[in-house]
Amino acid sequence: MLTSPDGVQLEPVTAGRGARHRTRRALSSGHGLFAVVISLAAALRAVVMLGYNTAQLYWYDSFTYLDTAVHLKPGGAFHPAGYAFFLRLLRPFHSVELVVGVQHVMGLGMGLMIYLLLRRRSLPAWGATLAALPVLFDPSFLRLEHAVLSDTQVTFLVIAALTVLMWRAKPSVRSAAVAGVLLAVAGLTRTAAAPLLALFVLYLVLRRVGWRHVVALAVAGTLPLAAYAGWYQQHHGRFALSGSDGVALWARTMTFADCSKIKPPADEARLCPNGTVVDAAGEYVWAADASLNRLPGDRFSHNDLARSFALRAIAAQPLDYLREVVSDASLAFAWTPVSHPKRVVPALSLPVGSWPLPSFPLIHQVRVEYDPAIRGMASVAPYDAFFTAYRYPNVLHGPLFGVVLLLGGLGGLGAIGRRRPALLPWAAAMFLFVGPIAALDFDHRYMLPAVPIACIAAALGAASLWRARPGRRAKVRPGRQAP
Repeated sequence: MLTSPDGVQLEPVTAGRGARHRTRRALSSGHGLFAVVISLAAALRAVVMLGYNTAQLYWYDSFTYLDTAVHLKPGGAFHPAGYAFFLRLLRPFHSVELVVGVQHVMGLGMGLMIYLLLRRRSLPAWGATLAALPVLFDPSFLRLEHAVLSDTQVTFLVIAALTVLMWRAKPSVRSAAVAGVLLAVAGLTRTAAAPLLALFVLYLVLRRVGWRHVVALAVAGTLPLAAYAGWYQQHHGRFALSGSDGVALWARTMTFADCSKIKPPADEARLCPNGTVVDAAGEYVWAADASLNRLPGDRFSHNDLARSFALRAIAAQPLDYLREVVSDASLAFAWTPVSHPKRVVPALSLPVGSWPLPSFPLIHQVRVEYDPAIRGMASVAPYDAFFTAYRYPNVLHGPLFGVVLLLGGLGGLGAIGRRRPALLPWAAAMFLFVGPIAALDFDHRYMLPAVPIACIAAALGAASLWRARPGRRAKVRPGRQAP
């Protein structure tokens, strides 16, 4: 036993330092911390499955997806059939509860991919775990996993594409092709994700990884999209992924369009604002008195006309369009998530109560053809007491999202070296965040796919900024890649 010159024993101090060193080492190099975190996340999802008597079904989106899964054909409105293909794979089990169970596994898979990718990029265990926390514990993600909606699938696919493409400092041709396929399926799940393919191709071009990689990604991603567009054309007479892009963009312009400035031709002038005012751009799609909905026929039958008007309006009033997009985007950074439109309640907690289904022929048809046990969802005791107590801090929704985007941007665009690993996930997150707003409107739900991807960018950006600070030389552990 060591003692100081005045006889004081030193063993407890040494032991204390050793314990702190072992703790720091475990937090930075071991997987134990993440194992605990993902176990808690899995337990949380088990409670959610037990705490509700069935899956959450939304009218009319969920039933449109389920109907398309039974009668495979491309929808003529908002929803492409990518999610319906997933539902069709599970149709033999005739259980929407199984559907959401698989989606809960996807939620865990997203957290795992984020952690593994960041560890692969030499981040410490605590940093990689921190980046995975939102997708693992935010009630907004848990609620989407428990609903028959496409959000979980599209987020999972984009994170998977990022993981595959960024797993090595220089991706292989095969990984580029796999990433392309994943992005194509993401685009067929939600059309807002389809342009990410071009973003990934541009990234490989800027990285100068080789023409074979670029071609592999582009071809593997384009072929499924083109095949689907051809299938869509057979049913709807138009080579496209959906029939709603023009309607959505028209609704976006209704918050600023001034036909005295636009001067549209006579056929488009019928789509000018007519005095109908609603509380969000997206509501114009459904407002019965809006000019589009006063035209004869279905609103989506005027998709091309609506697109032509919207593009003309944006060209005539670009600053007004930009102002509306920026204004709606700013809602994402509010301390408490904003209801926009007001009829939508942001998913800040796990709901308690019951939600009956309306009486409608499509619901009866889906019961007969997909799952006879389909019914309105209700929370179940004693788990509803836990749901009431489970709260996710508001600051993690708004202000922290802004910090996350800032860190990713500084790491991806800052002068910190040629590789800039945060650039691709940051650009993808920004596109998934701003794209839906520019094309239609802000909705708390629509921005959620950007959150976990922005967390990847923030973690990589913060690590790059830390290693690039003056006077510090980056140290890369054997077998790992520097960010």
